[in-house]
Amino acid sequence: MENVTTVNEFLLLELTSTQELQPVLFVTLLIIYMIDLFGNGSVLVVVISEPRLYSPMYFFLGNLSCLDICYSSVTLPILMANLLSAHKAVSFLGCITQLHFFHFLGCTESILLAIMGFDRFVAICYPLRYTLIMNLKACILLATVAWITSFFYALMHSVMTARLNFCHSLKLNYFFCDVKPLLELACGDIRLNQWLIFIVTGSLSMAACFLTFLSYLYIIGFLLFKNRTCRGLHKALSTCASHFMVVSLFYGTVGLTYIPPASATSVSQGRYVAVIHTTVTSLLNPLIYTLRNKEVKLALKRVFGRKLKLSV
Repeated sequence: MENVTTVNEFLLLELTSTQELQPVLFVTLLIIYMIDLFGNGSVLVVVISEPRLYSPMYFFLGNLSCLDICYSSVTLPILMANLLSAHKAVSFLGCITQLHFFHFLGCTESILLAIMGFDRFVAICYPLRYTLIMNLKACILLATVAWITSFFYALMHSVMTARLNFCHSLKLNYFFCDVKPLLELACGDIRLNQWLIFIVTGSLSMAACFLTFLSYLYIIGFLLFKNRTCRGLHKALSTCASHFMVVSLFYGTVGLTYIPPASATSVSQGRYVAVIHTTVTSLLNPLIYTLRNKEVKLALKRVFGRKLKLSV
């Protein structure tokens, strides 16, 4: 019978053991975090305050920006604090809370990207029925379903992980709290937890990914076979190119993080990809949308131009 340890805190893996690099990494992460907050915050302010952007596409873009602010805030502050601390630890309650919000926000983003893909599909393939299908009530309902479904999905993982007993070393082989690293420290029967990861998490992520890319396959098929004008093809592709870049970035890093590694080197690389997934992805989303979207760029100039004039 293994000895069960009363858990008060978990020790986190350090980003680097080289002391000279820790201040450099701290400043780098701080800059990324500030740009993330400013970029996504600017998009959120513009979407809310600019009447010309009151459409389903920008309603979901505002949701995505809000998600990205919260998503990076779940991991980055702890990563930065641990770089400056000799005792790189997180409390048991803090660890479970981080795990909950990490999965809650990640799942919401995957569902939201699928909804945004469907929105682009309706806008391009059924333009005359777009306002009827994607009305305000439908948009609010879809966004609410995404947030609520993800909350209870994450609650399942946090409750099932919190009830486990821990009898091994309490040092996580990870930079932040996630289900898989915690299961490595647990003793007793963890088959139910593993089953939930494999079946529930796998099904949700695969379904969201499949529906997202299915929308784009339909869009490409429609543009190739129904809309044969070069102007129409270029305009339609440009409207969803930024969204497709975000989707590819999101699922690319998710795949590299959660697909079972083949070697110890892959495990180590996967940990760093997880950090990139939670930091750089949120940073690039507003840049991709603003650089590829003329309406957002013009709205940013109008909103912040008015604020500069008022301040003067």
